[in-house]
Amino acid sequence: MDKRITLVTGASRGIGRAATLELARRGHHIVAVARSKLALEKLDDEIKAEGGSATLVPMDLKDPTAFETLGQALATKFGRLDGVLGNAGILGTLGPLQAIGPRSFEETIEVNLTANWRLIRAMSPLLQRSEAPRAVFITSGVVPRPRAFWGPYQASKAGLEALVAAWADENENLKLRVNLFDPGATRTGMRAEAMPSEDPMTLPTPEEVVGKLVPLLEESEMRTGERITYRD
Repeated sequence: MDKRITLVTGASRGIGRAATLELARRGHHIVAVARSKLALEKLDDEIKAEGGSATLVPMDLKDPTAFETLGQALATKFGRLDGVLGNAGILGTLGPLQAIGPRSFEETIEVNLTANWRLIRAMSPLLQRSEAPRAVFITSGVVPRPRAFWGPYQASKAGLEALVAAWADENENLKLRVNLFDPGATRTGMRAEAMPSEDPMTLPTPEEVVGKLVPLLEESEMRTGERITYRD
């Protein structure tokens, strides 16, 4: 494989989908991870229509062994990984903490935080085989600006930021560059679910946001351990 090989979680919609298409246009081979096989196949058709290539991985991020299995498969098929975009996430239940059920709380933490630890653990050996490995994880503005009723979601994203900061520091003197990206309010389904009364036309599209996100996965990006925001 003479292309950069980049894995994207949550690749079938929103920011993940826009990033996947833009990375493919830039010549990356995409390892596209999402829950829906049908949505991945539609995405693959779009990638191929523009001359790109992808490996499709239908996956439930709550499966504790899924990333380990995927890592083994990628090691056999490609022998390396050049980039990781940890984009997948869920909003969970918004409301008073005492009203949130344990199942919803645990699912939010598992998808937004634990799954990214599993991703890091499984993909680190493959990234170390790359000449210029890059990793980016999507965070949220609720971390520096906590608010009422967003408890599980903002706790999961705060945990993710701490996790990613540790990984970046552990690799400070190695080739791997690791950063966080905060897209801010974006015209996505998750944003509409969180803010149903908001006019979506006042928000940037995912395609606009990934113009600043995607370069973080290129070989030329040398920053590490930083929290980069779309609106900076």
